[in-house]
Amino acid sequence: QVQLVESGGGAVQVGDSLRLSCVVSGITLSGYSVGWFRQAPGGEREGVSCVSNRDNTINYADSVKGRFTISRDNAKHTVFLEMNNLKPEDPGVYFCGVDPAWMSHCSLSYTSLYDYWGQGTPVTVSS
Repeated sequence: QVQLVESGGGAVQVGDSLRLSCVVSGITLSGYSVGWFRQAPGGEREGVSCVSNRDNTINYADSVKGRFTISRDNAKHTVFLEMNNLKPEDPGVYFCGVDPAWMSHCSLSYTSLYDYWGQGTPVTVSS
């Protein structure tokens, strides 16, 4: 049974930092690209960052470049999202997903490529 469990979300203030974790079980993490997506209330799920399986190519949404850092530790079955200098436009429920296609790039646009998802961890940012 494949499971993804996100954690690390919380209520912070503008300028603060959070570190999200996504622990994956039931699959060999190194064989999957992993994406972090977020969804604001009433909004669509949007890609934040992803890391590919083939060569660890990383993509970031323009809105988070320079502030967020994605990393993966395959031995610990975990993918991290370090979020610094959080802004009022960053809140939402953050989800991680895994894509099995063996690729040198990963998608922030197509959630349908990701076969499995976690339940999400909420992030709120107050000014």
